[in-house]
Amino acid sequence: MTYAAKNLTTGGRELIAFRVGDQKFCVDIMAVREIRGWTPATPMPHAPSYVLGVINLRGAVLPIVDLSARLGMKPAEPTVRHVIIVAQVRNQVVGLLVDAVSDILTVSDEDVQPTPDISSEFEKTFARGVLAIEGRMICLVELEAVFPHEEREAA
Repeated sequence: MTYAAKNLTTGGRELIAFRVGDQKFCVDIMAVREIRGWTPATPMPHAPSYVLGVINLRGAVLPIVDLSARLGMKPAEPTVRHVIIVAQVRNQVVGLLVDAVSDILTVSDEDVQPTPDISSEFEKTFARGVLAIEGRMICLVELEAVFPHEEREAA
């Protein structure tokens, strides 16, 4: 029985797992509107370095954020293999550029371990916790911390 199947019977919340570089992350599935293939973005002047630009999503302007760069990792070089996770963060919809989406996980709050004390304050700011699932360590990302109110205005 898989981890997700085991937890479906006990209840829990669903998370979308994805890869950025060599690391695994996940976000609450309730924030995700859709997952789509990479579309080149139109750069915006004076945007933060992690904002790749904007795309037209069915008539709406959608800012695209390089999640790798935003999390302090090496900026991505988007290819057709990258995907955009379209997510709702508070009152704004943003596109998160990630390398690949891998799983839908169902977990309980007890499955989420606190961020280790050895993590930097930067990592603790974005991480709600860590999941140890089937030999993998997956960081649970807090999207509202990734996009503080003032910075969302700039995007």
